[in-house]
Amino acid sequence: MRIHLRLAIASAVLVFSGLATAHDHLDDPIKERQSLMKDTRNAAGPVGKMLRGDLDFDADTFMESMNVFLTVGTQYGDLFPDGSEFGNGTEAAPAIWSDRAGFNAALDRWVTATRAAVEAAPQSLDEARPVAGKVFQSCKGCHDNYRVDD
Repeated sequence: MRIHLRLAIASAVLVFSGLATAHDHLDDPIKERQSLMKDTRNAAGPVGKMLRGDLDFDADTFMESMNVFLTVGTQYGDLFPDGSEFGNGTEAAPAIWSDRAGFNAALDRWVTATRAAVEAAPQSLDEARPVAGKVFQSCKGCHDNYRVDD
């Protein structure tokens, strides 16, 4: 029980600190999208541990993570204006600007998969696996084509 409470508190802090950090970067889309991806990575951690069996499944934690993904996904696409291709350690691939339609479609797949996971509201690991799999597959699809590894 204590670990679930800690995860819930950590998730709440993550969401609110991420939102505060995002507001600090409104004039810098690179820093803002990096902040949002950090929020996404932090939210993915507990879900990954649950899927691997390293952490007991907790429906509330799962849903908090999916809601972070959904919030990020609905904001993220607007953070790639022309002129933000380089600098500040960006990992954004040039394909984002040369294949904007493909990037937008990949982002839409992530948002759609995440929205489906939220709507499914899984109450067990067996229920979570298929919807989480689609979310993480869409993450990988975007990273494979629209992210440069440093």
